[in-house]
Amino acid sequence: MHDIWNPWHGCRKCSEGCLNCYMYYLDAMRDRDGGEIYRTKAGFNYPLSKSRDGSYKVRSGEMIRVCMTSDFFLEEADDWRDEAWEIIRRRPDVKFFLLTKRPQRVAAHLPRDWGDGWENVMFNVTCENQRRADERIPILLELPFRHKGIMCAPFIGPVSVKEYLPAGQIEQVLCDGENYGGARPCRYEWVRALRDECAAYNVTFVFCGTGRRFVKDGKTYRLEGRLQTEQARKSGMSFRGKPIDFKLKDELGCPLPEERTYKPYFGERCLTCGMQLACNGCSKCGKCP
Repeated sequence: MHDIWNPWHGCRKCSEGCLNCYMYYLDAMRDRDGGEIYRTKAGFNYPLSKSRDGSYKVRSGEMIRVCMTSDFFLEEADDWRDEAWEIIRRRPDVKFFLLTKRPQRVAAHLPRDWGDGWENVMFNVTCENQRRADERIPILLELPFRHKGIMCAPFIGPVSVKEYLPAGQIEQVLCDGENYGGARPCRYEWVRALRDECAAYNVTFVFCGTGRRFVKDGKTYRLEGRLQTEQARKSGMSFRGKPIDFKLKDELGCPLPEERTYKPYFGERCLTCGMQLACNGCSKCGKCP
């Protein structure tokens, strides 16, 4: 739970990227149905949970990924979303990473006082192939968010975003191959082309992982577990572009001083991981040797 907040669980498949959904796969391993949508009990208020000393478990300056086992703008979650927005409002010192395949629903489901966006929210759309990129990115560019990004995962087809980058709104692009049952191949040339487009506009590009089947120079590599992120890191294709300036505030609305913000810790294993550029840091769970 170090960097993930799942206020609800379960989803409805809506596009090509959903075919081999990892959440459905993992739920099936537990004899659960990924299509069963429910509000989580222990996890709903996670960003507001505190330690025994009264301090928040999620520290100022951390980045929290939201709804990684669902979609924040899922229709079935409409009754719960206002409460989730209120939690985000109460933590202006924390960065919230929102990701959706349903950008067409967003404008009608923003808080009343949203204005041109909250500084602590980064909004991302999934673009698994060119069809979905051309469908979702134009909507993304029209929506009132101060921080915007693109997630090409699962990366199942070539994607070009060069026509959308000159607007200067896209601050980060991430890509990752597909995993688990039925994983479709991710190709080196797709990753390279997308990386080069981002670098040309000084936009951060993160090659998170190869996926289970990675094709380079006509050869298919079958990679499992950590090898996927390790090989992504070794490729050297991630690119650190212009820093994203989150103007975070404390609970009183005052600017949050840099010295009071969370500084990610990266252990030895983290240094070989492709996710590092977009990661919240090691949780020090004790599993690493």
